[in-house]
Amino acid sequence: MAEKTPVLTKRTLDKDLDKYSHVEDASKFVARKLIAPGIGLVFLGLAMLFAGVYVFDRPGAVLVIAAAALAAYMAMNIGANDVTNNVGAAVGARAMTMAQALVIAAIFEVLGATIAGGEVVKTISSSIVDAVSVPEGLLAWIMMAALMAAALWINLATWLNAPVSTTHAIVGAVIGAGIAAVGPEPVNWRVMVEISSSWVTSPLIGGVIAAGLLFLVKTFVIYRDDKIAAARRWVPVLIAIMTGGFTAYMILQLTTPDRFPAMTVLAYGLAATVVSWLIARPIVRRQAEGLENRNSSLRILFKYPLIGSAVLLSFAHGANDVSNAVGPLSAIVRSTTVLPVHGDVAPPLWVMLIGAFGISIGLLLFGPRLIRLVGEQITKLNPMRAYCVALSTAFTVIVASWFGLPVSTTHIAVGSVFGVGFFREWYTRNSKRRIAYMRHKAESWAIDEPVDPNVHETRRRYLVRRSHFMTIIAAWVITVPASGALAALLYWVMFALFV
Repeated sequence: MAEKTPVLTKRTLDKDLDKYSHVEDASKFVARKLIAPGIGLVFLGLAMLFAGVYVFDRPGAVLVIAAAALAAYMAMNIGANDVTNNVGAAVGARAMTMAQALVIAAIFEVLGATIAGGEVVKTISSSIVDAVSVPEGLLAWIMMAALMAAALWINLATWLNAPVSTTHAIVGAVIGAGIAAVGPEPVNWRVMVEISSSWVTSPLIGGVIAAGLLFLVKTFVIYRDDKIAAARRWVPVLIAIMTGGFTAYMILQLTTPDRFPAMTVLAYGLAATVVSWLIARPIVRRQAEGLENRNSSLRILFKYPLIGSAVLLSFAHGANDVSNAVGPLSAIVRSTTVLPVHGDVAPPLWVMLIGAFGISIGLLLFGPRLIRLVGEQITKLNPMRAYCVALSTAFTVIVASWFGLPVSTTHIAVGSVFGVGFFREWYTRNSKRRIAYMRHKAESWAIDEPVDPNVHETRRRYLVRRSHFMTIIAAWVITVPASGALAALLYWVMFALFV
């Protein structure tokens, strides 16, 4: 009999080595997931050091430094949750890559927060709860509790992929902590009514503006025999409208109040509109050369206007939503220093910088996943419709920021999407121009009945939007009382431990 060949390998050892390899792979996978939270913790530490440089020799320095860490944490949550609404449409429409969207949003969020965010910060820091009526020493703890409660609620909601508003969270938290500390009397209910009404009206306004823009695009561009010629005429007009509105807003934000009369600001805006129209015309004309007379060709011409509207929306979001992070911090700084506590004092620059960079870091670290999520929902709109949504959202947020009203960017964007959707359904059924256009196409294709290949797809899209409607309303209703109750609980705990 032949001798058996000796086995030179040990199966037990091979299995053990495989286990070690799997453990190493798992460790690397887990370590990659910990990189972003680690960088976030480093930023919190840097925010504390940054605040310490300015307040280390002042009374209440420890409290301000702790509040700076909470404000930075809140800002990162805003960046992870809210900023996706700014660039999701552009990314989904493939007007820009994910990396380009992250960089653009981060830059313009910082610029919007530092240049034009002061008015809304004043509203959050001193107008919701009357700082003068609060006993000395309690205002700082009210704002600390509000910051912690809002940040924890938004973090939980983001983890659960729940559509909540960061603005609703911080306003509800300030009210809850204020009532827990001194009762309902110091709460400025008139301001609360104004803010609450803006939550209702701003999505409606955004929807109306978006529908109006889409009506302009459909009437003068899409349903024309020569789409490219119509786009060469009207795309520069849309770019000019965007530029003129943004110019007027910047003049109002960068100058002292009442420096320019309303007609002067309007004149500057109109001048910027004319100049940008003259510049955009030859650029759009060159882009249109050689394009086929098809709807798909319009995507190319609307690419840069869509990017511009995303930039404008990022700036407007930074101007409006930075208040959610640094408004309470600004109130704490004023209450622990010699600064007056009323709302006429601009927040310190270092406070604005913590919020601005926190939003950008949160976007860069945690934003891509939610940008894809928002993009999948919003980019069922083509670039023309996405442009209408983004531009209407930007203008609505800009006007709200101008008046010092903290509105929800998320709900304005959703309102704009609903406005576009409902308008499209009405336009599809009732537009004589569209019916005549489809009949003309049907005759040219020699078929008896015009068929719109997008009818079923359009219906499916907007049924999806409607199915999310109750979820959005529920999140809207729940966020304010939930963050308020959590803030009240945290205030009582802080008061028992530290006061």
